[in-house]
Amino acid sequence: TLPCLPGARPCIPKDFGHGSPVCVCNATYCDTLDPLVVPAPGSYVKYESSKAGKRLERSEGKFQSTLSSRGLLLTLNISTLHQHVKGFGGSLSDAAAMNILKLSQPAQDKLLRSYFSESGIEYNLIRVPMACSDFSVRPYSYDDVPDDHELKHFRLADEDVKMKV
Repeated sequence: TLPCLPGARPCIPKDFGHGSPVCVCNATYCDTLDPLVVPAPGSYVKYESSKAGKRLERSEGKFQSTLSSRGLLLTLNISTLHQHVKGFGGSLSDAAAMNILKLSQPAQDKLLRSYFSESGIEYNLIRVPMACSDFSVRPYSYDDVPDDHELKHFRLADEDVKMKV
């Protein structure tokens, strides 16, 4: 197993020969993190993974108001907001859906909970490509009829009905 955080379930690594192990997740086991806690004002929490063996290694720090040594200075103006973060998530491509559907139902449930539940990484958004993408097994669209501006020939592909809807 790879090292883990106190209280977290350890990663059971599997290497597919590329030097970057992945953590096994199946019907009975997925590695987890402790519940996320918002740090105190002026502090931050960082999670880091690396090929050298770090697996979501947690560290804490405090923001400094001045630069005490040579290095990068990042200035945050917290009195002006330029954008609102709605959430975090990932993409559900054909390839991802195909792999999820190959899992047993209990493994699918555990995988989805590891992404979307409070006991997981709490994704709250997901992007679904319209028609095919570079992670599809074949090219397809919803309406290949030229000049069909009224979309009379619009049809979802089997991939969308089986894997995305």
